[in-house]
Amino acid sequence: MATIKQSLDELLTLDGALCAAVVDSASGMMLGSAGTGVDLEVAAAGNTEVMRAKLKTMRSLGLNDVIEDILITLGKQYHLIRPLSRKEGVFIYFVLDKAKSNLAIARRKMQDIEKDLNF
Repeated sequence: MATIKQSLDELLTLDGALCAAVVDSASGMMLGSAGTGVDLEVAAAGNTEVMRAKLKTMRSLGLNDVIEDILITLGKQYHLIRPLSRKEGVFIYFVLDKAKSNLAIARRKMQDIEKDLNF
């Protein structure tokens, strides 16, 4: 089992990784962060709203399913949001340089990190 800090540091070993955070979506507050590239405090709060909006839309549509991850593709970056299946209301937020990263590997790494994350 890995701590939040160890898990985030592990994410940042990927090519193109810029920064990452673990966020409590009930409050929008970060439980941990690592790296640079965006204001993670602002991103944590903003992506909490993204999660809430998506969950609300799923309920409105009557979708009985779970979110594996949310991908936001910008011109120069990927922003990945992955809710933790073992800890409701908590998600990993991960920012990558689009030109230097491999999206499939990043998604897989987030799955692996989630399994070992302990807090």
